[in-house]
Parts: sequence; C-alpha cells; structure tokens
Amino acid sequence: MTATALDVDARGMRHCETTALGVLLRHQGIDLSEPMLFGLGRGLSFVYWDAKNLDFPFLGGRVRPFELTRNLASALGLELDVRETASPRKAWQNAAAALAAGLPVGLQLDSFHLDYFTSKVHFGGHVVALYGYDERRALLVDTDQQGGAVSTSRESLALARSARGPMTARNRSFTITAPRELPDPRTRITAAVTACAEAFLDPPIANLGHRGIDKAARLVPGWLDRSGRPEHDLPQAARLMERAGTGGALFRNLYRDFLAECLADVDSPHLRTGHRLYAEAAALWTRTAELIARAGESGGAGPLAEAGSVLRDLARIEREAMQSLGRLRE
Repeated sequence: MTATALDVDARGMRHCETTALGVLLRHQGIDLSEPMLFGLGRGLSFVYWDAKNLDFPFLGGRVRPFELTRNLASALGLELDVRETASPRKAWQNAAAALAAGLPVGLQLDSFHLDYFTSKVHFGGHVVALYGYDERRALLVDTDQQGGAVSTSRESLALARSARGPMTARNRSFTITAPRELPDPRTRITAAVTACAEAFLDPPIANLGHRGIDKAARLVPGWLDRSGRPEHDLPQAARLMERAGTGGALFRNLYRDFLAECLADVDSPHLRTGHRLYAEAAALWTRTAELIARAGESGGAGPLAEAGSVLRDLARIEREAMQSLGRLRE
C-alpha cells in the first residue's frame, strides 16, 4: 500500500531540471512552458570541460546544476527551501516531511543508480521530482525520454542521492512555495535575457560562454588523439549533445523556443535578431553532433576538422546573438 502519494501533474519534459521544476510549480498553480522555465532560469551557457581524471572531454550547454532553479526562484519571488545533509537517513526524513506537508520534492542525484535508467553513465547533476513512496519504492517524475512518471527502489534512490563525484550534491532536496501575489512572468523576460547574455559574453574563464565555444573549435579537431576509444567516446559525446536531456542542439532548441515565446510579449528588433541567430545556431549544433559521431564511427579526422570550422561559426553567431539580446533594455 502506498504510504504517501500526492496528486501531481506528472508531466515529463525534455530536460530533467525543468521537468522537476514544472511538477513543483504546477502543484502551486503555476503552469509555464518548458522553454519559459529554462529561459527565465537563465539556463543557457556553454562549458568545455576536460581534466586528467576525465576519460574524455565534456561539452555542456547550460549553467551548473541547480543554478537554473535558484535563478527561476529569484526571478519569480518563489520561496525555495533547500536541504542538504551527509546522512542518508536525514535525507529521507527531509523528503518525507515535505511530502507529508503536501509538497512534491525536487531531488538532485546521480542517475546511474536509478532502476529505470538503461544507460548506465554517472551523472551527478540529474534532477527528479519525488511525489510519493511506499515501504519499498519511490514515485518520481523524470523526463519524457525516461518515462515521465516512474518508480525506483528506495535503496537505489538513497544510493543515487548520496553518490559523490562531479556535479553531485549532499543529498540535496528542495521545495517551492509561491507567494500570494506572483509577479507576471512576462515582466521578468527582459531581466532574464539580458543577465544571461551578460554572463555568456563575459565569462570568468576561457572554458565558458562564447570563449568556451572558441576553445572547443580549436580542440575538437584533435579528439581522435585525445580518446583511447574514439569509436565509443565520440558517438557518446554526440548523443550527450543531442539526446541526453538537452532538448536537442545542446539546449539551443530550448533557448530558441524561449525567445520565440518572448516575441509574443516583447516587441524588440534585438529580440528578433537574437531569435533568428539562435535558430541558426541550433541547426549548427545538431550538425556538429552529427560530425563528431561520424568521426568516431569512421575513425577519420575529416569530420572533426569540419566540426571545428562549424564551432568557429557558432562562437561568432552566439556572440552576435548575445550582443543583440544584451541590448534588450534599449
């Protein structure tokens, strides 16, 4: 018998953090599209991440895990209650107490340990919504690709939450409560777009933003030499860019759609330019993923050289897009 199960709209979306946020916000009576959640949360970014302890470089297209949630809560004046602990027992108590209070709970964890994940890759920045449990299993909402409303054993959930490694958190759980007077999300568009643009154009290190894409353009052509298993590593990198909860095109599809939705409320030539350029960028990111996959499958350097050329174009296109979007207040 289920000990606790909230009546939630268990709708899976394309990205994990926006999926969880959607569940928590709809339970508060706030129903925003996934692109709007992503955009108001200033989710778009870029990182080229490589280190000696990594088997292969990682291309990321969004801000750090949970930063999107914090940004969205700040933009909409939401009360964000975050709990972290080193104790698995306390971690479960935190989540169960929120459910008992009638609130679904966001959980950050390592998806490797979840029963329903068929692709066993460690990723400590995964986010799900917990809405119920019984003595043996936990009821979760994950992305549409992972099944939407799913379940996993409580033992596997505890392992996933307490996992250590890149991007993991200390059994992080969070709930959201909306204020009585919620600001109109449309009035927050300009601030979110310009803040995202400023961060992208002025990154603190060369691995991030448009500088990171330029760096990728220089380094991706040498990926065959960087990998010990290019036939595995390169196609997997391409899959992560296109199908690992990014919404396709390394999150650029989501941001393109966010900008398109904004155009219904904000009449600005700068916004129209940004949308046009991100539509172009989205197609080129998908092309880049295709070239990287082809290089791994063929073992030839030609597709990687072409990918480097496309990435140089992308650095320019996204820089111009963000320069235009950064002028949205004008």
